[in-house]
Amino acid sequence: MKKILLLAMLAMFLSTGQAKKNAIPVFITAGQSNTDGRVKNEFLPEYIKQNKYHHTYWCYNNGQYSEHGEFSLFWPHIDRKDAWDRWTYDAVTYYFLDRSMGCDYYVIKESRGGTAISLKCKSDHSMYWNASPQFLKENTATDKGGKSLLKALCENIDLAIDKSLSPKGDYDIKALIWHQGESDRHDDKAYYQNLKEMIAYVRHHLVKKTGKKKYYKLPVILGGIAHKSAGFSEGVEEGQRQLAKEDRNVHFIPVPDATLQSDWMHFDADSAELLGKKIYNKLVELKLAGKGAKEI
Repeated sequence: MKKILLLAMLAMFLSTGQAKKNAIPVFITAGQSNTDGRVKNEFLPEYIKQNKYHHTYWCYNNGQYSEHGEFSLFWPHIDRKDAWDRWTYDAVTYYFLDRSMGCDYYVIKESRGGTAISLKCKSDHSMYWNASPQFLKENTATDKGGKSLLKALCENIDLAIDKSLSPKGDYDIKALIWHQGESDRHDDKAYYQNLKEMIAYVRHHLVKKTGKKKYYKLPVILGGIAHKSAGFSEGVEEGQRQLAKEDRNVHFIPVPDATLQSDWMHFDADSAELLGKKIYNKLVELKLAGKGAKEI
């Protein structure tokens, strides 16, 4: 009897270990236009054009447009009928993850150009990432006609989990990748606290949704803004640096010399590729890019 019990316990241990090992990797990406994508697809790196994606599946949401928790094989595009074929830094990050993860992985993306966290700043269609209890109490998700991008992000995460990820088995949310701040430059002294509250809200929501307390320490990667950008603010960057200094699970990736398109706001192809590689390298450093992944 004791032998049977030991064998049963061993089988349970091996089964649990295998389930954890095979958990579906998931990344969350969010932000404004430099996260949404403003580089024409004709300027994608040649290695992406030739090799494409084989293991990257995404659920793309744009504030008003929503995939409702459904995933499709990744190819960069945005929700603009006149200019849908656009990419940004994450297309490069995903390309290298596609090679290093060793399995299919999933991305939940929520991005909307011209959007702010601070309610004192102008934000596209009055949509905000704000996490204040009062604002969230008074507003619904943007893809339901409301003003809260944060609710839209979290509700789309929930839909993706319920409709697509949970039916496949266990899943593991690796990190939140965030690039935003240009629209908050006019209230930059509040950016540190606003971003801190937003990150805390996402982490708390994931813990509540999944029951996994480890998401209180979800890794967050903050992409920097080019110093020559019309949207650059020292206050925003200082807030990012302060968060990364205080929270060991927040990581700031500066790109001060990043080059821009003629609008002096959006990354050009070279800088989008540069930031994408830097974010991938950070994921490698944090051991979130797959077993044996190496920096590029």
